[in-house]
Amino acid sequence: MKHRGGNILATNNIVRIGVIGVGSISVRGILPHLTQDDVQDRLQVTAVCDPVPGRAQAAAEKFNVPHAYQTFEELLADGHVDAVSIASPIGLHYEQGKLAIEHGLHAHFNKTMTTTVDEADDLIESAAQKGVQLVASPGQMLRPIHQEIKRLIEDGAIGTLTWAATGSSFGRYHESESVRQGDDVLSNINPAWYFRKPGGGPLYDMTVYGLHTMTGILGPVKRVTAFSGVRVKEREFRGEMLACDMDDNTFILLDFGEAFFGFIYGAAAGHAIRGGLAINGTAGSIEGSTINGNPIDAPKRELPHVVGPHRSIQEAHVFEDIMQLVDWIREDKPSIVTAEHARHVIEIFDAGYQSAQTGQAQTLRTTF
Repeated sequence: MKHRGGNILATNNIVRIGVIGVGSISVRGILPHLTQDDVQDRLQVTAVCDPVPGRAQAAAEKFNVPHAYQTFEELLADGHVDAVSIASPIGLHYEQGKLAIEHGLHAHFNKTMTTTVDEADDLIESAAQKGVQLVASPGQMLRPIHQEIKRLIEDGAIGTLTWAATGSSFGRYHESESVRQGDDVLSNINPAWYFRKPGGGPLYDMTVYGLHTMTGILGPVKRVTAFSGVRVKEREFRGEMLACDMDDNTFILLDFGEAFFGFIYGAAAGHAIRGGLAINGTAGSIEGSTINGNPIDAPKRELPHVVGPHRSIQEAHVFEDIMQLVDWIREDKPSIVTAEHARHVIEIFDAGYQSAQTGQAQTLRTTF
C-alpha cells in the first residue's frame, strides 16, 4: 500500500482520479485514454466536474464514471479521489491546485501549471508540506528525440552554441476543434477563455511546449526582455463575437548566459521556426528532428505508456504525463515532468510580460 498525503491508497493499489474540467482536452484525450481497459489495474476515473450545467453528467455517462459534479468543491467534499488531473482553463489552475493539495491530493496540471511564478512557488511549497506529488505538463523531455538532441549537443555535434528559437501561433486552431461545432454539451464547447485574462494567450497554451523542450535541452534561462500586446481584438465563433483582452502577440529574447541567446514567440498567426525548434552552433544546426538536414536517429514510438489503443487517441502526451503521476504514487518512482521545470518556464512567460510592460530586461530567480 502506498501513502498519499497522510492517507493510504486502497489495498488494490489503484489510484482513483478525478478529472477537473470536461472541456476539449478531456473529451478528446484524457477521458478516452484513462478509461481504456489496459490501465484499469493501475487507475480508475472515479469523478468528473465541470461548471457548465449537464456537462459533467454527460461525460460521466459517456465514459462510465461513477460520480459527476458541477463544482470542484463538491468533488473534494465527497472524497472519491486520490489524485486529480486539472484540465480547466489555465487561469483556474492555481486556485484549484491549491485546493487539491490542501485536501491531500496528488495533482497533474495540464499546461500551464499557473500563470505566475509566485503561484508556482506556493503550489510547490504547499505540496512539500502535505507530502503530495505534482506533475506538470508538458513532459517534453520524456521523448527520446529530445533526449538524443540533448546528448548530441553535449557531445559537441554542432559546435559552440550560438542561438536557439521556438514558438507557436494561435491561428484559428481552437475555434475549429471537433468538439466546438456540435449541438450537445460535449460538442459545443466554447473556446472564449483562450483569448481572455487570466491564463489565455498562445504562450501558456502553445509556446509552453517548445519552451519546455528548449530549456530541457539547453538548461535554465538567466534574463529575458520582450514586446507583447493584443493584435486581434475580437474573434468570431458560431456567429458570436468574442472579445480578446489577453496578449496574443508576444516576442521574448532569452539570455542563457555567456552570450548564448534564444528567441521565443506566441503569435496571433504565422510561423517562423521549421520543426518547432531550432538550435544553432558554429558547426551546424538542429531543426526539429534533423541535424544539418539529416534525420536524427531516435525511436518513433516515443512515450513509454503510449502503447496499444493509446497510439490512436488524441492528446497521448497528456496521458503519458498523467501516467507519470500514477507511477509516482503507486511505485514511488519520481518523474522528470516536474513542477520545478514548469515553474521556470512560467517565470520566463511572467517575466516576459513584465518586461513588455516596463521596457526593462528581467532577471530570473528560478532554476530546475
